[in-house]
Amino acid sequence: MTTQEIANRLVELCRIGNYEQAVKELYSPNIVSVEPEGVPNRVVTGLAAIAEKGKNFEAKIESFNSSVVTDPIVADNVFSLAMLMNVNMKGVPVPIDMNEICVYTVADDKIVKEEFFYTPPPAQQA
Repeated sequence: MTTQEIANRLVELCRIGNYEQAVKELYSPNIVSVEPEGVPNRVVTGLAAIAEKGKNFEAKIESFNSSVVTDPIVADNVFSLAMLMNVNMKGVPVPIDMNEICVYTVADDKIVKEEFFYTPPPAQQA
């Protein structure tokens, strides 16, 4: 698959909320995931760690009010997209906007690195 094809497939799966399928289908077994400075477990490596990270995130969410995944921008073996979500977090009385820029690196037909750029809420910081 080309980087463009991988980017398009990731967007397709994320738009329908099928993140688990995206990881299984598109991620390298040695995937590296990087969150912004100050976030606990900022860097994790491997599919098991990514799965655990996803479970931990979902456990904090009470409901998704809206979700937008932009079209990807591709350059060589790297692509980026924005994910814009409005969610209700457990224990938080008002909805929260969670907006981030996601940058992915592709090698050998798999995503080998994902990096997220956003301002963490004070409660998420270490």
